[in-house]
Amino acid sequence: MKTLQQLLDSKKYKEVISIAPHRPVFDALVVLAEYKIGALVVLEGEKLVGIFSERDYAREVILKGRSSKTTSIQEVMTDKVLLAKPTDTVEEAMSLMSEKRIRHLPVIENGKVIGVLSIGDLVKETITYQQELIKQLQIYINS
Repeated sequence: MKTLQQLLDSKKYKEVISIAPHRPVFDALVVLAEYKIGALVVLEGEKLVGIFSERDYAREVILKGRSSKTTSIQEVMTDKVLLAKPTDTVEEAMSLMSEKRIRHLPVIENGKVIGVLSIGDLVKETITYQQELIKQLQIYINS
């Protein structure tokens, strides 16, 4: 099975899409919509300080009657972020994400975020891997 680095190398967007903690939630929503993604890492310079997702928006802004234009990201972001290494496997990351019920996993190397993977990225890769394995087994059985 592939490593997370291999998965990151095949992603459409190579750069880390992020936002600063002092920015309003509305700005994050614009970025999420523009890139058609579900979460942003929150960076202060190059330091990871949190993650902001559609789930944070729903739970911490909408349900609490806050304004997305006056509420800052740091007020509603998730600040306890689980991390992965580029050498971790897709299987290890999927296990962690399933166990902890998270949908987005930042990948860190030398203290710097090098990418973010979603549970969808991992599921897609797992399906591809299993389809290839089935194909190889069918060839083996038929030969």
